[in-house]
Amino acid sequence: MKRASRSNQFVVARLIVQWGFLAGVIVIGVRFGRFVRHFESSGAAPFVARSPGVEGFLPIGALASLKHWLVSGEINPVHPAALMIFLTIVVMSLLTKKSFCSWLCPVGTLSEGAWKLGIRLCGRNFRVWKWLDIPLRGLKYLMLIFFVKIILIDMAPPALAEFLAAPYWAVSDVKMLRFFSHPSPTSVAVLTLLGCFSLLYRNAWCRYLCPYGALLGIVSVLSPFTIRRDTAGCTGCRRCSVACPASLPVHSRTTIRSPECTGCLTCVSNCPESGVLRMDLPFRRPSAPAWLFPCLVVALFAAGIGCAMLSGHWESVLSYDDYRRLIPMVPYLSH
Repeated sequence: MKRASRSNQFVVARLIVQWGFLAGVIVIGVRFGRFVRHFESSGAAPFVARSPGVEGFLPIGALASLKHWLVSGEINPVHPAALMIFLTIVVMSLLTKKSFCSWLCPVGTLSEGAWKLGIRLCGRNFRVWKWLDIPLRGLKYLMLIFFVKIILIDMAPPALAEFLAAPYWAVSDVKMLRFFSHPSPTSVAVLTLLGCFSLLYRNAWCRYLCPYGALLGIVSVLSPFTIRRDTAGCTGCRRCSVACPASLPVHSRTTIRSPECTGCLTCVSNCPESGVLRMDLPFRRPSAPAWLFPCLVVALFAAGIGCAMLSGHWESVLSYDDYRRLIPMVPYLSH
């Protein structure tokens, strides 16, 4: 009973963190929409301050900012939060596996909610055939290679500087907002298809198509934390493997070091035996307390954002007058 109670508390805690973070993202998005509306209406709509947190949805731009920082030693001041959020998430993966994906990512939260809804609607989820699943998982790594090549490798420093100084980069966050507020028929069709696919297959976007997740998975292999299984106490019930959203064979491994592991701890919470499965550090005796990992995940993200604010790399240098001039141009700006 105690074991079941602790597991339930753990599941509830993760749900609170996931959906609480998603709610915060929605608030940021609504405020940003009102911010943009003020300028689109030539000041008729009330002014609402822009939250730099919206730049978390600019990962490709963050990759360009990363190269600029590495080449010049300077953080681009137009969207500094994009780079700082990106670096925070990478550091999180280096220390606490792909925990951002399973604990904080709003897309991951919606994807998880979709397949759980699919179970309610269809009575089950489906699995892609193993011979097809492996090459499909490779798609997100191919997409990652594509972005790394065109930005980190192929884009020359002068071209990079030109891109970061262009009006398009200045209002890339507004362009991103318009993708959702004014979607094209093609965008609606693609998003609808992904939504339907996510209802039937667990974490379809995250598992097969997310290049961000691919990068974090590669980095997470170096994390000191890993799922460990006590073979002596394991009864072989396989509940851990059945519950694993990444379909990893937890029941047959002593440690899980796969880049597909998101650190969600679903396997741990579904294990009926106390202490048999745990997210732990190497060579630690006794084992780390169960609350350490989730607390560290939240603390690392908060610390990264706090460092960005304290170091002055959070707010954009764009002024009110800059936005008043640029936002009306957004429908006419292209790459």
